Amino acid sequence: MNSLPVVYSDEVTRAKKDGKAIVALESTIISHGMPYPVNLDVARAVEEVIRQTGAVPATIAILDGKMHVGLNEQELQFMATDKTILKASERDIPFVLARGNHAATTVSGTLTVASLAGIKVFATGGIGGVGPNAGKDYDISADLLAIKKFPCITVCAGAKSFMDIAGTLEFLETHAVTVFAYQSNHFPLFYARDSGLEVEWVAKDAREVADVFKMKALLNQENGMLVAVPIPAKDAVPEKEIHEVIKKALDQVNAEGITGKAFTPRVLSLIKEISGGKSLEANIALIKNNAEVAARIALALS
Repeated sequence: MNSLPVVYSDEVTRAKKDGKAIVALESTIISHGMPYPVNLDVARAVEEVIRQTGAVPATIAILDGKMHVGLNEQELQFMATDKTILKASERDIPFVLARGNHAATTVSGTLTVASLAGIKVFATGGIGGVGPNAGKDYDISADLLAIKKFPCITVCAGAKSFMDIAGTLEFLETHAVTVFAYQSNHFPLFYARDSGLEVEWVAKDAREVADVFKMKALLNQENGMLVAVPIPAKDAVPEKEIHEVIKKALDQVNAEGITGKAFTPRVLSLIKEISGGKSLEANIALIKNNAEVAARIALALS
């Protein structure tokens, strides 16, 4: 670690020294996922949820070519407002570090840095997955391989709702990733509570998740785990409504011929527009909920 450009915030440094539970957070949602000032308000609120639950937040980003584990207020504001910030997945990190750039970390990028820092729990909104046109364009998110690769528990509200959820679950099964639905028999659909797909394993509480993760380590299964947490019922968008919104968004993106890295941001933008802002409200609610569950799991692990 001494040869790596890693910077710990004062709060995270104290937490590591004292053996406190730490939860990693991504920064892409701050720099690229929400408009200002909503992004900054949400970043602060999610960190505070983790603190109030008893753990320590570690928002991860790359600033001036250094991997930051935990951000102070000034750095959070910078991530929320600066227009030059790149987006870094696992594969992009060496380039960003070598060039001294600023970058927000995606799910795979955050898992990369969290693993280097020895953090075992990571909270996010939704992960990438098998794309809706993967049979043609082979679009499978790097998030899935990072979840397999790094020994960390990823807590989310499922995959982005316009992904091929069944294909995503099959991909994770093929790669021997343990998938839990949290206190539900069904895998969630991000903005909605139920994708219609049942899961084999249901986590009854945070302690059970922690116990399974510890058992995986004893068995030398050094890959990650996925815990999918349904959005609270009061904040969810009805399944039928969100399916209609997603269909309209995908039809428009396909008509526009958008593919590659621009695909997901464009779909999310259209979902927000077509839903009249309901998707953004749901997104904020589920991220806070995921953060609380992640903090409870981190406490159980520690």
